[in-house]
Amino acid sequence: MLQSIQNCFKIPDLRRKILYTIGILIVYRIGGQITVPGIRSIVLQEWFASAGSTIFGLYDMFVGGAFTRATVFALGIMPYISASIILQLMGAVVPFFQKLQREGEEGRKKINQYTRYGTVFLAAAQSLGVSYFLESIRGQTSGIEAVIDPGWGFRLLTMVTITTGTIFIMWLGEQITERGIGNGISLIIFIGIIAELPYAVKSEWNHYLINRGFSKSLIEEIFLLALIVIVIAFVVLLTQGQRRIPVQYAKRVVGRRVYGGQSTHIPLRINAAGVIPIIFAQSIMFLPGTLTQFWPESELMQSMGTYFSTNSLFYWFFYGMMIVFFTYFYTAIVMDPNQLADNMKRHGGFIPGVRPGKRTAAYIDSILTRITLPGSFALAAVAVFPFFVIEQFNVTQSYSQFFGGTGLLIIVGVALDTLQQIESQLMTRHYEGFMKKGRIQGRR
Repeated sequence: MLQSIQNCFKIPDLRRKILYTIGILIVYRIGGQITVPGIRSIVLQEWFASAGSTIFGLYDMFVGGAFTRATVFALGIMPYISASIILQLMGAVVPFFQKLQREGEEGRKKINQYTRYGTVFLAAAQSLGVSYFLESIRGQTSGIEAVIDPGWGFRLLTMVTITTGTIFIMWLGEQITERGIGNGISLIIFIGIIAELPYAVKSEWNHYLINRGFSKSLIEEIFLLALIVIVIAFVVLLTQGQRRIPVQYAKRVVGRRVYGGQSTHIPLRINAAGVIPIIFAQSIMFLPGTLTQFWPESELMQSMGTYFSTNSLFYWFFYGMMIVFFTYFYTAIVMDPNQLADNMKRHGGFIPGVRPGKRTAAYIDSILTRITLPGSFALAAVAVFPFFVIEQFNVTQSYSQFFGGTGLLIIVGVALDTLQQIESQLMTRHYEGFMKKGRIQGRR
């Protein structure tokens, strides 16, 4: 491992990319500490202390705590993610975007430009909503308003500040993708989640080891650490797991040259939808708890909040079923068997024993359906496991997110993707990579 790290810095181009990426991420973390003008930070922290199991707590996890501090990066990169998902969904139903997807590199550039426009629009709308939301916050005990001088002056200032911060983050992510190593947008989310790890460990230490007089034994703590390792290994298997469908390309004679004739495969991921189903399901499940924050006197809201509490078995069951549903839904959008079959037929490819065209599409669809079922249940298990850990082992909520759920899936996925890119850079320059035995995704 140490030798591989040294090899990374022996290659000038790779060393420059790594240092450039680290520098950009440091800039992002510094910006996440600059608070929007006109905010009483103490009142804000007091209110958010009781909002961990709401949609605000979920959002804050993705932006590395910037939302609870009301910084210029309060929205993080989430408007960009939302715009990308919207355009991806539109690409499945709107002919105009379907055409752009088939145009190759030029189409991709146009889609990226539309994504930027959508990001600015969503950031402006969401930042205006954030300004109204901040004006509504009052201290739980003091009753003091979080905003010093509410009104349109504060709203416009907040809107301009946060929207500019989002655009700047989007630019930082694109710079990492173009000049650094790894996917910039993913790395920004990754560093935001990782940045909360020291606070989560500190919270666990204070709450259970100091405040409760070392109520947990050393064996219990070691068991929890071992459990984290086991869950991470399971998530790696879930992320990397795939079913490979063999594909044979027929030989073609063009002039005096023979093309094709090689054998390859189509890698169908067990979890093709990634972390998107958990985000969708979690956003919906957190909505009732969020509404109870605004209508604390309503009996209907309080009753709904009881059913949708993380202590409820109904919550766990419904949450898991929603993840299974969204996994199938999103997989059907991102994986089109008909398009795969058409591309194979166009380039002279076929699956041995299966007729090209509709038969091939039906064959791919049947396999995709079969592997998505265990993948969706495994994804649901990973998502629900943090709540199980909270109930059974009495860990803090911030610490529990590293036992599974959205945060851990993102951490593992981004780490593997970045490692793959570094691995390929080392292998092309005849250096030994990080994986001396076995194989990571993309390595042959």
